[in-house]
Amino acid sequence: MNRISIGVDLGGTNLRIAAVDEQGALVEKITLGTKVSLGRDHVIDEMCDAIQRVSEKYKDSAPLLGIGIGVPGIIDMQTGLLRESPNLPGWAEYPVRAEIERRLKTIVILENDANVAALGEKWLGAAKDYSDMAMLTLGTGVGGGLVMGGAIWRGANGMAGEFGHTTVEPDGQPCGCGNRGCLEQYASATAVVRMAREAIANNAGTALARAAHADPEFSAKSIYNLAIQGDEDARRIFRQVGRCLGIVLSTLVNSLNLPIYVIGGGVSSAWEAFSPAIFEELRQRSLVYAATAPPDASAIPQGASAVVKAGPGHKTIITRALLGSDAGLYGAARLPMIAEVKR
Repeated sequence: MNRISIGVDLGGTNLRIAAVDEQGALVEKITLGTKVSLGRDHVIDEMCDAIQRVSEKYKDSAPLLGIGIGVPGIIDMQTGLLRESPNLPGWAEYPVRAEIERRLKTIVILENDANVAALGEKWLGAAKDYSDMAMLTLGTGVGGGLVMGGAIWRGANGMAGEFGHTTVEPDGQPCGCGNRGCLEQYASATAVVRMAREAIANNAGTALARAAHADPEFSAKSIYNLAIQGDEDARRIFRQVGRCLGIVLSTLVNSLNLPIYVIGGGVSSAWEAFSPAIFEELRQRSLVYAATAPPDASAIPQGASAVVKAGPGHKTIITRALLGSDAGLYGAARLPMIAEVKR
């Protein structure tokens, strides 16, 4: 009998719950608003009610393997405490896992949301043919995850993969983490809008300024639309996104020498606008990438064909995620399946 896992993507805006079978087929998906203003208990109650409805619906045809939950923030993996989460105000030091287990009377696996997105892409997405990979998620902020040997690599304290807080501009924009010039300040959706408003402040007569004035929900998507229409100010912003991503990726390639690096999150939909700058930076900054770049004109540095031919057989792939916003759901659902194999 085919079994299911329930994966949960607990975000600051949306709460999404999915039943996924062992082959990776989506059985059912529920999307709710995360009403954080009503408090933690309300959000947990709504989540648990939805999980119970789904598990009850399929209990005879597809027994439940377990529940995996992706949460934005820093998690104590031993205790299940959510140490800190900027997207879930008031949840700091909250025993999320214990509260959900108490309500559902079953074992729950809690994991960082970027880690489960990486696991989802490794299981069913862009990295499904690789046992080792890294993922950067470009959303409101910038997150990251590492998968080594098919399993999430958490590091000594469960905090590995914080690529968004790698410095790309030593004296750059202040970051909420206390540093200056973090990647998150140059490659997130928030950063794209900030850079656009800075450009508008310097020149109020541009297409960017007109778009911002006309659109009360002026967003990174609005700026991307201008970029693909050829607006130079918008294109310059996405070149900066790509340049900063390229700096971080070149460090990761040089340090880790993984076969594949995946770019996901909402901002990844602007891949066409920022990816050329990624490859330009990689060509300039990473000897490892130069030696292992795929045989593609856009990804091989000038004059490096001999180096590539002489390099190892495995190529370094930099690519866009395939699962979109569902990567975290699939990755969360995968957690109980992996846990069962280990038992």
